Amino acid sequence: MPTDLRHEPRAIPPQLQLDDATSPYCTSWRKRGITSLTVETPTRSRFSTGQTGMRWRTPEFIIYALVVVVAIVLMVRVPVRLSDSLHPNYPLFARRLSPGWIPGRYIDNSDTQYRSFRNNLITLVFLASMFFILSHIYSRASRVPSASSLPATSNKLRRIPFLALFSITMVVFLHGFSALKVFFILSANLVIAKLACSSASPKYLGPLVTWAFNGFVLYLNEIHRGYKFSQLHPSLAMLDEVNGFHPHWHVAFNITMLRLVSFNMDYYWASHSPRQYIEDSTAELSTKHRAQTPHDLESYSAINYVAYILYPPLYFAGPIITFNDFLWQFRRPPSSKNSPTSKSSTILYFARFLFSLLTMEFILHYMYVVAIKDSSAWLGDSPLEICMIGFWNLIIVWLKLLVPWRFFRLWALVDGIDAPENMVRCMANNYSTLGFWRSWHRSYNLWSLRYIYVPVGGARRAVLSTLLVFTFVALWHDLSLRLLAWGWLVSLFILPELTARWYFTSEKYGDRWWFRHSCAVGGVFNVLAMMSANLVGFAIGIDGMKYLIQQLFGSWQGIQFLFIASVVLFAAVQVMFEYREEEKRKGIYRRY
Repeated sequence: MPTDLRHEPRAIPPQLQLDDATSPYCTSWRKRGITSLTVETPTRSRFSTGQTGMRWRTPEFIIYALVVVVAIVLMVRVPVRLSDSLHPNYPLFARRLSPGWIPGRYIDNSDTQYRSFRNNLITLVFLASMFFILSHIYSRASRVPSASSLPATSNKLRRIPFLALFSITMVVFLHGFSALKVFFILSANLVIAKLACSSASPKYLGPLVTWAFNGFVLYLNEIHRGYKFSQLHPSLAMLDEVNGFHPHWHVAFNITMLRLVSFNMDYYWASHSPRQYIEDSTAELSTKHRAQTPHDLESYSAINYVAYILYPPLYFAGPIITFNDFLWQFRRPPSSKNSPTSKSSTILYFARFLFSLLTMEFILHYMYVVAIKDSSAWLGDSPLEICMIGFWNLIIVWLKLLVPWRFFRLWALVDGIDAPENMVRCMANNYSTLGFWRSWHRSYNLWSLRYIYVPVGGARRAVLSTLLVFTFVALWHDLSLRLLAWGWLVSLFILPELTARWYFTSEKYGDRWWFRHSCAVGGVFNVLAMMSANLVGFAIGIDGMKYLIQQLFGSWQGIQFLFIASVVLFAAVQVMFEYREEEKRKGIYRRY
């Protein structure tokens, strides 16, 4: 609930400190060394730095490094070989390939979700350019003669009407007459907020009505695929023909629904909680405090609501930001030189985005694993080859989300809004199931913590809270048995790690020589479990997973491969351990 920021500050208990605690962003990337490969996020300020000496140059880790390097080379060669035009299975998936921009190469642009972003990237750049041009014109036109004597807060708050007007116009052009459906849902949700979430209403009425309404709308959107005006009355059929540049408005609405819940719940807590007083009215708030500190009730107005819900840089796909956080960044704009919205940080983030985009392009030009997967063109392949098809499909799932999210976050950063980074670590740099889900779609994870996990009971009811979170996540993505199976599998695979953390703590066994190696064995199990769950949910599905298990355990060759793969993963997990120790030595602590 809202963080205590009264005149007499008190220390935040360690168990309540998340990664977005009270510390600012860390030091410059030059001082972070190798750890600068991981995108910078707010880090905990109260923790003990790593006490272990560096192991990078020890004989043990030199062996680990050699194993990992050889494995990476092999992991790249296998899918490239499977994608060669001379491979026997090539004719089975060749029809899914398109001409590429790299000479002599086709591109596997068959993934519908990423193709939509890739084919419209120029249009999105144009839209962002128009946004900044019109924003600059509005800022100059609305500037008052005495504005130079006013704080940056006042200047930034004056942009709210522009954001609301631009957002409404953008939605109309995007969805045509279907924009009326969006505006109707937004209006109904705002009425619920003002009537059911106010201090005059019964205590739990607001959350119940908010969740029921938004869940029901989400369900209807999925069933009716965005509805048709002709279903209301045949004379309205002509309205269905004017559907804008992006007719599938209900696809983006899943993200919008999260913001609707955020506004209502933040307003509910602001109405039903004692007012929090902030001593310094000009001090910059930390990321965590921005999200948890309520505003005065007048700030939960209709114009702020529209500007937040339809904020152009984050409207299409996020990252997700809470209403409290969004508005605080207008009232208290980030100003430190290491802030993500600073010029140097934004340029560095643009370089990260460009590198991610080019990485995706090269993978799609040289590894046709999506087309192979969609065509089930793996008959006759060895267990190694089948596993590499699955692994690189997961890498592409990671990248196809990472690239758009970084584009939209970059757009927001240039506009001065610091939205959470959605993908903090590379998908292959994870050994903890809990840590993986904290860093994968991180803004969604923070949203789920604030609005589902903690209200349900949090750590006091960890199993129930986790099950509810992943059930909601699965159904929010898609009303299908495959995604529901994925959500329950993830919840199941978290239990062994929770049990191990409870009984085998580092405080009790951390000084034993076998503790790190035992944790690495557990990390291998976690990696295999996470890959299995994600292959079911986002890559080859239940049937494909059955075939993979058959190949792995149905022959001696498959069992040999699984053993060798486990040894390689053991070495990789050890490297991941040391990488996190290096982060601690640099003053960086993350719970993933």
